[in-house]
Amino acid sequence: MISKATTGSNTQKDPDDWVSGDEPMTGAQASYLKTLCEQAHRPDAFDENLTKAEASKLIDEMRKEAGLSDSR
Repeated sequence: MISKATTGSNTQKDPDDWVSGDEPMTGAQASYLKTLCEQAHRPDAFDENLTKAEASKLIDEMRKEAGLSDSR
C-alpha cells in the first residue's frame, strides 16, 4: 500500500481511519478474500466475521502471499 505521506494524496486512507471500518466486510470483500486465501494456500486465514478494515488489511497480506501485484 502506498501511504498518502509519500504520494502527497489523501485518496488512500489507512483502513484504521475509515469511518465505516468497524462495519462487517462487504460481500465483495468476503468473496475476493476467500479466493486470495486459497491462492495463498492459507484457507484457514479467512474469517467471515471480519470488519471492512480487517478484511482490507488481510486482502493486502494475502495478495502479497499469493504473489499478486499491489495494483487494484
